[in-house]
Amino acid sequence: QVQLVESGGGLVQAGDSLRLSCAVSGRTFSRYAMGWFRQAPGKEREFVAAISRTAISTDYADSVQGRFTISRDNTKNTVYLQMNSLKPEDTALYYCAADLTGIVHTTRDRYNYWGQGTQVTVSS
Repeated sequence: QVQLVESGGGLVQAGDSLRLSCAVSGRTFSRYAMGWFRQAPGKEREFVAAISRTAISTDYADSVQGRFTISRDNTKNTVYLQMNSLKPEDTALYYCAADLTGIVHTTRDRYNYWGQGTQVTVSS
């Protein structure tokens, strides 16, 4: 059983930064591609960023390109999302997810395991 636990969310002001972390249980973390998604109240869960198992490939939603950076440390079984220049529209519950194919995907249906989410609230 793979478990994902997100942390690092909080309440910040517009323009601030946050770094989210997602710790993954098990010894096969390096085989997974990892993604971050977010869901705002009343909206669909949307793709934010993804990273391949070797970190060679990454992908970002247009709305966060240039502001957010996804990275991973396979020695710590952890994936990160560095979020800079935060905007009120970034307010959402942020989820990390694991994709057993190891390849970057941007759609929810390609991900096999999900965390419970961490709340990010950006005030104006």
